[in-house]
Amino acid sequence: MRLYLASTSPARLATLRAAGIEPILLSSGVDEEAAVLAAELAAATALTGPEMVLLLARLKAEAVASHVVAGEPIDGFILGGDSAFEIDGAIYGKPHLPEVARERWLQQRGREGRLHSGHWLIDARRESSAAASAGSVSTAIVRFADNISDAEIDAYVATGEPLEVAGAFTIDSLGGAFIREIVGDPHAVVGLSLATVRELLLGFGVSWPELWNLPR
Repeated sequence: MRLYLASTSPARLATLRAAGIEPILLSSGVDEEAAVLAAELAAATALTGPEMVLLLARLKAEAVASHVVAGEPIDGFILGGDSAFEIDGAIYGKPHLPEVARERWLQQRGREGRLHSGHWLIDARRESSAAASAGSVSTAIVRFADNISDAEIDAYVATGEPLEVAGAFTIDSLGGAFIREIVGDPHAVVGLSLATVRELLLGFGVSWPELWNLPR
């Protein structure tokens, strides 16, 4: 059973590998900002955090579903994912710029926010009678230490790590030392909830061990 990951996130890849799964990586090429803007214009209202990450996860999976490798259609399950951090009702994605990352850390130290991770799974098995898909959002509360100094924030931002991750932080790398507590699924904070993906697979009659393809 092959899993196609519609993401190039190192954290999502590492999470799956640690769980015994070597996915096939395929970049979706989705313009996230344009997709969210189009959805909000169509709905005439701003998307909530869960709505946004589920939309982008679906669009990424659907983009990869139309991908063709060497003239052959994809055969397996396609997983799209997206994450966003919410604090004070504002939704934050990747900061990209050091000054933006620093501003966010000054705002969130000593406080808590919600990390939303959207998942969308498409059944692209050749033996399937019809294409089917399902999605779900996993949310975890993240509580930051209140004694993080400005110098520590500057040092962390200087590593470049927080620039390309939702909320400007990680729990599985350099940023983990600054997080005091996670309430909920910690894998949701990494960007891929293994428990959520397992539940989605069960909806297709597939058990989690069927995806294991790495020697232990």
